[in-house]
Amino acid sequence: MNLGLKGKRALVTGSTAGIGLATARALASEGAYVTVNGRAEARVRPAVARLRDELSGATVDGISADLSTADGCRALIDQLPHVDVLVNNLGIYEPKPFDQISDGDWMRFFEINVLSGIRLARHYVRGMRSRNWGRIVFVSSESAVQIPTEMIHYGMTKTAQLAVSRGLAETLAGTGVTVNSVLPGPTASEGVGEFVAQMAAARGVDVATVEREFFATARPSSLLQRFATPDEVAAMIAYVCSVHASATTGAALRVDGGVVRAIA
Repeated sequence: MNLGLKGKRALVTGSTAGIGLATARALASEGAYVTVNGRAEARVRPAVARLRDELSGATVDGISADLSTADGCRALIDQLPHVDVLVNNLGIYEPKPFDQISDGDWMRFFEINVLSGIRLARHYVRGMRSRNWGRIVFVSSESAVQIPTEMIHYGMTKTAQLAVSRGLAETLAGTGVTVNSVLPGPTASEGVGEFVAQMAAARGVDVATVEREFFATARPSSLLQRFATPDEVAAMIAYVCSVHASATTGAALRVDGGVVRAIA
């Protein structure tokens, strides 16, 4: 399917690995001009090189900027004033008991996971509105609708993204600009892969055993019963960014492998 993204300028935040990198690859393969973002040039440069190597003729560049701060967002915007597609993928997570989550932790998670997307959307939506076309996607999580007790601060930020996404979509009623959230479930991202591998090594078992046990105990409601791949999540994100998704806006779209026991 041709997603109609040829020549569109796309920014994917937090895209040097995992879902972000897979999304950048999916958009670039459709002919979009993609900007990869990460905090460090040492991470951005090889990610850009990898995509250019994998996708002959693709237009991919990179901007290193720490989007956890207003100054970092402004630095990125100064280098990339206009985009047609904004994928707010940047996010952090950290298991921590509730009574050990400090005020600083709460603020750090909110600024990185929520405010980074707000700051970028606030700027880029102006151009999208004036051109009467644009796509904004917030990469949330199934943790937004079933808050994980082991990292409540993370779940809070994912729920906040849903509120921002729906509210922004409401302000764009009747335009050609759509705003949606995508909610991945357990995904074999770089961080998850390293964590699972470490657990397997520590216990002297293979990765497949740790994965089976995780879904049997921590996510027994999963219908997939395995980690999704970043490419599987990116496929949904890319579609939502496409011209074919013009009637999908204000939505929270799950790619959670059926973890959430709900029919709506």
